Amino acid sequence: GSDEECPGGAEGMDELRLWEAQCAGLLEEYDEVNDQVAAAESRHTPMSEEAETQLRKQRAGLKDEIARMLAAARA
Repeated sequence: GSDEECPGGAEGMDELRLWEAQCAGLLEEYDEVNDQVAAAESRHTPMSEEAETQLRKQRAGLKDEIARMLAAARA
């Protein structure tokens, strides 16, 4: 169907597409950071403890942002 048939019309569809793109970007970034943390933990990618800690903080921040977006979507 067309965007006009959707609740919120074309504007609502544009908002949904933007939200989906933001979520996809966050999930992609989370996966990349998570892979880096896993590589550091397995010692495949040697790095300082400080760098590993920074990656863990970045991963936690991304996870929190994803959770906020999901909670807002359910509200």
